Amino acid sequence: MPLTEADREIAAAEIDASPMEFAGQEALARRSDEVERVMSASSVSTSSSEERQRRARRMSGVSTQHDLERHPTELSRIQTQRSQHSNTVGRTGTRGTRTSRRSEKPLPPFGAGKPYPPQLPDPDEYVVEFDGPDDPMHAMNWPFKKKFWSAAMLGYTSLVAAFGSSIFSSATTSIAKIYHVNQTVGILGVSFYVLGFAFGPTLWAPLSELKGRKLPIVIGMFGMAIFSIATATAKDLQTILITRFFGGFFGACPLAVVAAVFSDMFDNRTRGIAITLFSMTVFTGPMMAPFIGGFITTSYLGWRWTEYIVSFMAFLAFGLDLLFMHETYPPQILVKKASELRRRTLNWGIHAKQEEIEIDFKELISKNFSRPMRLLFGEPIVALLSIYMAFIYGILYLFLTAYPIVFQGVYHMTPGVSGLTFFGMITGQLLAGVVILLQQPWYMRKLTANNGVPIPEWRLPSVIAGGVAFSAGLFWFGWSGYSGKVHWIVPTLSGILSGFGLASIFLQSLNYLVDSYLMFAASAIAGNTFLRSLAGAGFPLFSTYMFKGMGIQWASTLLGCVAAALVPIPIIFLYYGHRIRARSAYAPTFAPRTPAAEDESGDETNSDHAIGEKDQPSGVPRKDGDAATHSV
Repeated sequence: MPLTEADREIAAAEIDASPMEFAGQEALARRSDEVERVMSASSVSTSSSEERQRRARRMSGVSTQHDLERHPTELSRIQTQRSQHSNTVGRTGTRGTRTSRRSEKPLPPFGAGKPYPPQLPDPDEYVVEFDGPDDPMHAMNWPFKKKFWSAAMLGYTSLVAAFGSSIFSSATTSIAKIYHVNQTVGILGVSFYVLGFAFGPTLWAPLSELKGRKLPIVIGMFGMAIFSIATATAKDLQTILITRFFGGFFGACPLAVVAAVFSDMFDNRTRGIAITLFSMTVFTGPMMAPFIGGFITTSYLGWRWTEYIVSFMAFLAFGLDLLFMHETYPPQILVKKASELRRRTLNWGIHAKQEEIEIDFKELISKNFSRPMRLLFGEPIVALLSIYMAFIYGILYLFLTAYPIVFQGVYHMTPGVSGLTFFGMITGQLLAGVVILLQQPWYMRKLTANNGVPIPEWRLPSVIAGGVAFSAGLFWFGWSGYSGKVHWIVPTLSGILSGFGLASIFLQSLNYLVDSYLMFAASAIAGNTFLRSLAGAGFPLFSTYMFKGMGIQWASTLLGCVAAALVPIPIIFLYYGHRIRARSAYAPTFAPRTPAAEDESGDETNSDHAIGEKDQPSGVPRKDGDAATHSV
């Protein structure tokens, strides 16, 4: 995908903000004509050699306890924060490099007969930063207890959003009878909610990169609670469908943002565990809801209480997030720090990079809201993984209608009892989570061998194994449950393979996306969520016709064959993913640091040395037989 002008500014800002961390990246970038223009364009002031030397002199004059000039962790964080700022709405018009909206009107008078004041000193002198790699304000340096409770709270928030998507499936029969429509129209209540999942992240993910993580999550859970009550009190079918859509739109926020929150709080060594636990809540939620909804709809409470319960859960999540959630987004943390410093020092010039942003609606739409779509349709890794995950996600919601066809239609179970058969899938998902957690020591050894630099492709073997298991589970389900002659426990146990495969694919694919697009993790996940939510909304609508028209066994066979055909996608990325990422404008690669390299990083005589193959980023294929190459 060709780089836009904004993308060129990002690349220049990244290399300029942390020249040592991106020493190999600059040499690699010069292989691309597009990136070469970044460094030579006169419109990008940060790429000039004078500016770079001036910043280097200023930085060398700052004495800190941790010697920031030599510390890769702090340099990487500063670089990440500046790059996030450079890619945020309004940034491009603040320094004169270019403006998103030019006005031909003359400047208004300054007032009171005053002349226009002289220009301020260099604004960078007044920009606050983190105080070294151990700054307790940074979310990665929070105490474990604080991280644990934050993760648990956000895990519950994600569980509520996922739970609300599927509990309505148990009410579709009642809806069809009450409003005199066929059951497929009743299923629209599920599809519209999941459709909200598709469109919500295009707002929530960029907003989280503009205003921080807490604000969108709090707004999202409040909106979900309100629209759940609106669904429960709706008087007609169209109101039900509209409120379900907006319930999903607001409920999509934690699905798009929470994984990015975990990337703020956890480093490479623990992020995989955190996102695994988050993903478990996302995919066990839809499986837990049908049996609860089934017992509610067949009781005196009726279908409306399926939505009242969701609203109570959402209000609880809203209260917890509002009162106890702390901001984790580094640029927004610095905004609060700058505000306190301004108030206490009375120096109005102190500010954070994020405060230089001026909101422009046109740029907001064209730049921030379009970023998830640009990643989805312009990045091969995001696109192909999203297609794979969209199919898997579609099957997840297709099971909401396929399981009742088998266990209610063939085995004549009640809605509540048939919902209990989903515990086969829940068991498989939990097993997948345990297996991935048990892989952490193996992952840590590879990370240590590669000098602490993660290689995203380490996540993919689990995806491949999950793909094989998921396909086998579909065959097992169809051919054991179509006749009723086999005991009901046999098709129920097929859910162990299906759930194991589903969770393995999703958990490690999300980890792979976060590792590959760390700075743009929220937008990458938002694009992925958009496509898979479209599949999740569409699959339930044809599942009834498919299973009844083709037969349970042949419909499952068709789906199993498609699942098997998609298994090569992670295999391709396992062997060629590093080459694809090396050509990406959005996937950062970081050079591994040996102790010797860190000791010599402050030596001016070595700062401009020629870059050889051994100095290239770890995401680039190497020829010297290093540990990173052999570990992929």
